[in-house]
Amino acid sequence: MRVRVAVALLAGLLFGAGLALSGMIDPRRVLGFLDVAGSWDPTLAFVLAGAVGVSALGYRAARRMGHPLCATRFDLPTRTDVDARLLVGAALFGVGWGLSGFCPGPALAALPLLPPKGALFVAAMLAGMALHRALPAKS
Repeated sequence: MRVRVAVALLAGLLFGAGLALSGMIDPRRVLGFLDVAGSWDPTLAFVLAGAVGVSALGYRAARRMGHPLCATRFDLPTRTDVDARLLVGAALFGVGWGLSGFCPGPALAALPLLPPKGALFVAAMLAGMALHRALPAKS
């Protein structure tokens, strides 16, 4: 169990460091990417392209492995349907991202650097998570 926690901590630190190094914890950078009619900043497109490339390599490696290093099986999504909950959640995510310039990972990484804005976003995110848990799930 300690190895799994250490690996998770290391992965989180690496992810946070990547977000900080790429400038993605700065909401102005994200909002600049979304401002296609103004002074557009393509940095996020390059970060996303790099992330897709790394993810593709990870999925390719996972297909060759019998199981992950710290678990008995891979826990990959199996649902392929698009329902109202998915669409509403995606819309809320997009609106929140567009208004604030934050999404969950960068907001957590930015907490020590941008306390008022980052803390407000994280509080709203936690409230949304609590609301999601309170709503009945439809399968």
